[in-house]
Amino acid sequence: MPGTNLTRDEAQRRARLLTVDAYEVDLDLSGAQEGGDADGSGHGTFRSATTVRFDSAEAGADTFIDLVAPAVHEVRLNGETLDAAEVFKDSRIALTGLRAGRNELRVVADCAYTNTGEGLHRFVDPVDQQAYLYTQFEVPDARRVYASFEQPDLKAAFQFTVKAPEGWTVISNSPTPEPSDNIWRFEPTPRISTYITALIAGPYHSVHSTYEKDGRTVPLGIYCRPSLAEHLDAEEIFAVTRQGFDWFQEKFDYAYPFAKYDQLFVPEFNAGAMENAGAVTIRDQYVFRSKVTDAAYEVRAETILHELAHMWFGDLVTMEWWNDLWLNESFATYTSIACQAYAPGSKWPHSWTTFANSMKTWAYRQDQLPSTHPIMAEINDLDDVLVNFDGITYAKGASVLKQLVAYVGMDEFFQGVQAYFKAHAYGNTRLSDLLGALEETSGRDLKTWSKKWLETAGINILRPEIEVDAQGVITSFAVKQEAPALPAGAKGEPVLRPHRIAVGAYELEGGKLVRTERIELDVDGELTAVPQLVGKARPAVILLNDDDLSYAKVRLDEESLKTVTEHLGDFTESLPRALSWASAWDMTRDGELATRDYLSLVLSGIGKESDIGVVQSLHRQVKLALDLYAAPEWRETGLATWTAAALEQLRAAKPGSDHQLAWARAFAASARTDEQLDLLQGLLEGTEEISGLAVDTELRWSLVHRLAATGRADEKTIAAELDRDKTSAGERYAASARAARPTAEAKDEAWASVVESDQLPNSLQESVIGGFVQTDQRELLAPYTAKYFAAVKDIWNSRSHEMAQQIAVGLYPALQVSQETLDATDAWLASAEPSAALRRLMTESRAGIERALKAQKADAAA
Repeated sequence: MPGTNLTRDEAQRRARLLTVDAYEVDLDLSGAQEGGDADGSGHGTFRSATTVRFDSAEAGADTFIDLVAPAVHEVRLNGETLDAAEVFKDSRIALTGLRAGRNELRVVADCAYTNTGEGLHRFVDPVDQQAYLYTQFEVPDARRVYASFEQPDLKAAFQFTVKAPEGWTVISNSPTPEPSDNIWRFEPTPRISTYITALIAGPYHSVHSTYEKDGRTVPLGIYCRPSLAEHLDAEEIFAVTRQGFDWFQEKFDYAYPFAKYDQLFVPEFNAGAMENAGAVTIRDQYVFRSKVTDAAYEVRAETILHELAHMWFGDLVTMEWWNDLWLNESFATYTSIACQAYAPGSKWPHSWTTFANSMKTWAYRQDQLPSTHPIMAEINDLDDVLVNFDGITYAKGASVLKQLVAYVGMDEFFQGVQAYFKAHAYGNTRLSDLLGALEETSGRDLKTWSKKWLETAGINILRPEIEVDAQGVITSFAVKQEAPALPAGAKGEPVLRPHRIAVGAYELEGGKLVRTERIELDVDGELTAVPQLVGKARPAVILLNDDDLSYAKVRLDEESLKTVTEHLGDFTESLPRALSWASAWDMTRDGELATRDYLSLVLSGIGKESDIGVVQSLHRQVKLALDLYAAPEWRETGLATWTAAALEQLRAAKPGSDHQLAWARAFAASARTDEQLDLLQGLLEGTEEISGLAVDTELRWSLVHRLAATGRADEKTIAAELDRDKTSAGERYAASARAARPTAEAKDEAWASVVESDQLPNSLQESVIGGFVQTDQRELLAPYTAKYFAAVKDIWNSRSHEMAQQIAVGLYPALQVSQETLDATDAWLASAEPSAALRRLMTESRAGIERALKAQKADAAA
């Protein structure tokens, strides 16, 4: 039984048979404010009527159309009424005896609103009690709203007609029309895939502007709930958007391909954003209610630019099947960061530093899991792709794309992209189409490059091999490449790859590490000589993969490591600092650097780190290392050292600065002594002040959460804070704080709300899970290990994908770092017969325990 799955073979057969022309989708959302018609799910339903016109290559052929719906009332194929009860099974409507040439299908159904962030999500704002709707269709959820041939290569034109409550606004892919009798009739879209169609409806607040270039005007819109309107910095968002329009249209040499561009900040969104054609949805946490650091604005800008890049790469030209999902996401990631780095007037020219420090570390982590896979993954069905939105698909893919740009040249790369867009506009492609265009413009043969980089898994290590004479002059220098064995359970063999890298030489000048020489070269095979350095005095630091051109783990030679350990904060540029920080973090994760030594390294250099994004990443990494990688008998000593240092940095930071806010959050996350917790309490109550530190809404919740987790804030305190912040965000924070309390009753209540009930919406479930898992509460949480393994398979089989994955990953006993946890996981894997997707998530979590045990052993030996 297929259930809601779809295999690649089925999709290919359907694509060979069908050419889809157009959909007419008529939705009655007039009851959405009250929740729609009761259907027993608790979420309500709405009427969906779909007419689809398509051609069949064969007379008498059979196929199916996809639909996830509580009830189907009418199925009419080519004028003949079919028995809905007979043809609608397993989320499919069977279509038999097709005509050769044109066919017409009409389906009328009751579809369900969701509270899981999939399909048509319904949210009621506690501030105004108004309902707000939005769709999220990637990967296979357009079928939750209308009957559709749910695969990316069956593109069509879509015409939506929507009946909505009075006073609402309705937004879709086409420009918003004037309603008549609360009915909104949209013009047909260009040919697009089902997963990027969209519908957003409700009494949203909006701000409008335009983008004008070369005589063309593109309407721009920004939307959010009225309760967030006072915080919406629309002009800042428009500025980033216009920067993207300018840069992408120049680099792609192709005008923006849709009639308008709306950006909609929507509630309870599972991802960062979604590239619906002309109607991008973005999580509304990006409407900042309180002071945030510049790093948060940089991340938001990258998200905005990422989705805008998708309008060309993904929406205009779309992958044929989900095995090229990596290229879709990697291209958007690479070009969004390149836009931040290179666009005139950009506020974030250091964006490659952020990329090296966040995206690359994510990729390295994912690539060392037993689930690692080639960038071009084998996606056999929808279940495969649903768990493939990972660090390989996004971060490693983007890293390798950056390597490809260095390999072929940036001008040649974008010339190839321009030819690609012109050749395949409004169509579907495979990887070979892009590589062929790049071979044409660069003259490089990319077949070997593609095979080694895209069709193999794992990560290489680059090490310098240096020989010097008695005077310190280099007599020999080479780059040694290693291909470590893949993690146990991973498929494939280790492989050496061609790398385009830079080698940087740095000297100490006036206490600063300054680059004095840069050599760019191709590295291939086990050993690559670098004759340019022979005969020169050995510099203080030699940094392989300087400028972060390639994707590889880099190790420093002994002399360079000694200098970097003493002077890591003294690099004059942020990128070599970030690369050195990343190398140290990778060594800590690999058990090559003890956690206590990593802590010492961070404390010696972080005070000189100017890049706020790097500072905040170091905060997260140190806390993770202390919680999971420190020897248990030393952990509390390390945490006490870190917390005292965080307080010292907080008090020393410039009043009102980003660094002050970041250190305040770091201190609040780990405060532990009575004196430290008294300070949190005083900041919350206003009896303590730190000059320049604004204890605003978001920071107050951070204080409340830590006080709750340490037993200092009870239900009365949490309720009082929620009374100050009667918003959906306040409800999430309160739920998390309640789950964080260190009592058996609080844990039982939180567990029951997530595991034994399925009534929580996605955002509240995520908040409860985040509060439930507290690193200071290992003993309190230990009894839930057995409960987790007893419940997780049934949850996976009975909940939607997003909700089940939250639970499977979030409640895994990752804090119980022991052989017993490994044994319990192994026993479950051997007996539970989980689906491939659930097995993957479980083996990834298990690998985290293994890594932590190895790191703890290394720390204990230090």
